[in-house]
Order: sequence, then C-alpha cells, then structure tokens
Amino acid sequence: MNWDVLKTKARAHHLSVLGGFHPSTEDIALQGCQTLILLGPNEPDFWPAFTESGEYTDGAANPLDRWSTRVVGALARDLNATALYPFGGAPYHPFYTWALRTGRIHASPISFLVHDRAGLFVSFRGALCLTDKIPLPETPPNPCLTCADQPCRTACPVGALTPEGYDVVRCKDYLETAADTDCLTSGCAVRRACPVSQRFGRIPAQSAFHMRAFKGD
Repeated sequence: MNWDVLKTKARAHHLSVLGGFHPSTEDIALQGCQTLILLGPNEPDFWPAFTESGEYTDGAANPLDRWSTRVVGALARDLNATALYPFGGAPYHPFYTWALRTGRIHASPISFLVHDRAGLFVSFRGALCLTDKIPLPETPPNPCLTCADQPCRTACPVGALTPEGYDVVRCKDYLETAADTDCLTSGCAVRRACPVSQRFGRIPAQSAFHMRAFKGD
C-alpha cells in the first residue's frame, strides 16, 4: 500500500484523500493504527454519485451518513482497514484535531477548517485506520498565509463567523428570517468567498443540501 494506490482506490468510491498522519502511542483511541487517513467527497463527481444512490432516493433519514457508512466501510474492507466516522453519536471522534495534525488542513481566520485544495468546503465522510505505516507526501503551505484579502472575514451577511468563533444561533436565525436566501440555495457565503473553495468544483446543489440539513428542513 502506498499513497498513490490509496488515492486511486478512494477515487473509485467517489472519495478524496484529504490528508493523513501517523498516530503516536498517546492516541489511545487509535491503538493499532499506524496511519490515519481522512476522507472527503471527491468533487465534482461525488454529488452525482450520491444523488443516484439508494440512500438518497429511498426517502429515509440521514442519507449522506448512511451512504458514507456503506461506501467508506466498503473501502475499509478492501484495504483491511478500520473505518471511523464523524457522526453516529457520542463519544465523537476528534476529527477537528485529526484534521489539524495532517498538516494539510488548518484553522482559517474565521475558525472554520480550510484545506489546501478544498478550501473552506473541506468536509469529512470518514477516516481509515491503516495497520501499515505508509509514507506521507510533503504538505503544502497553509493557503490563508498567502491570501492577501481574506474575503472570508467579511463575507457573512450577519457576522456570524469571526476569529472568536461561530455564532450558530445568529446564523440559523438569519436563515430562518432573511428574505435573501442565497446562503440556502448556493451555500454558505463565507465558504464560497474563499479563493481556494472557488477552484474546488463543489456543485451548488450539494451546498444547498447541506444548508437545508443544517437549518433542519
């Protein structure tokens, strides 16, 4: 197993390898895991694949989580790995902390995570615990360090996202009452403002799906 093989196998499942790290002996929850790999949607082919799946069309709750469990689980079995997920109830796995340890995902100026290729659209569908310690590629620099304008700081129409944190209540109140539904139909204005996000290929319908789920529709 190597990095290129891993990326190829993930893409076959419409997933992208977002980064990885080698756990230490202090990672009690990752005992036996020599390499932890974070997985996200492989854009732009992820959304058509998901919307054609049985999980999306059967009308049952939590279609994306169920899709992720099936697809990431199948990939894990193929690689003789263990699948972990950022959903499913407490105790939750520390995906935020794991993301920072990859060196490819960073805390942005507005506290959301930012990825060197996905930008503020970075999201996790699962993780793989590999029993092999595979070499990891060099990590690119934090894209925020060379983003002169940092439009994410001012893009939120209600100022719900700041370096101090995310005001979830203010954000949801805006989505419930605003006449302008651009955030609902096209996705979070802050995530879209990121220059890296704009090159990522996220389909607006996918962003709208996530915003409706966040709003509770």
